[in-house]
Amino acid sequence: MPSESPKAVKPVYKDRVYRSPFGLVGGVLLLGVLGWLGGDAVVSGEGRTPWLALASLLLAVPLVVAFSVRPAVFANDDRLRVRNPFRVIDLPWAAVVSLRSGFSNEVIDEAGAKYQLWAVPVSLRARKKAARRQARQAHAVAKGDSSGRTSLVDASPVRAETDQVMADLRELREARAKATGSQGEPSVRWAWEVMGPAAAGAVLLAVLIALG
Repeated sequence: MPSESPKAVKPVYKDRVYRSPFGLVGGVLLLGVLGWLGGDAVVSGEGRTPWLALASLLLAVPLVVAFSVRPAVFANDDRLRVRNPFRVIDLPWAAVVSLRSGFSNEVIDEAGAKYQLWAVPVSLRARKKAARRQARQAHAVAKGDSSGRTSLVDASPVRAETDQVMADLRELREARAKATGSQGEPSVRWAWEVMGPAAAGAVLLAVLIALG
């Protein structure tokens, strides 16, 4: 009997991950400072000082992680997943209406809900720098054409890094929006793993302060 052919298996592609390098570096440095100061207060403090230090760390550390280390954007052929400080938004490409760049980068779903991409912050300085480079490039191309020589300058658009990320995400959405694996409804989950410890630290700190 002829052997059965194996079923076709859809290849699994790894997510493209986008983060803010400056956010990561700043967050790690701030966590180091908090650990040093808080640890010293816990070990060397007297009276209620160690408890106040522990409560402050329980409040501060999750918040620092939430706004610096945690934010990330994950994209693959099927969906866009946005991990913001306090929420995780899962958006199949079919549910994404647009990816908009202004003073912040946002994704808009089919219901009109807007979600900011914390991991892809807008840099007006980088945009101005890219615009100046684009102007110089256009001038060099025009100069080459007027002199009759072929310009060796790359004529592709010059964008700021985060604007290029948004352009890549738009291209991926346009290519995959109608694919079978990209259908579905958006889902939003609260990050209780961050909010819970921070809330507990805030309550404990308030109790300690109230008790005097």
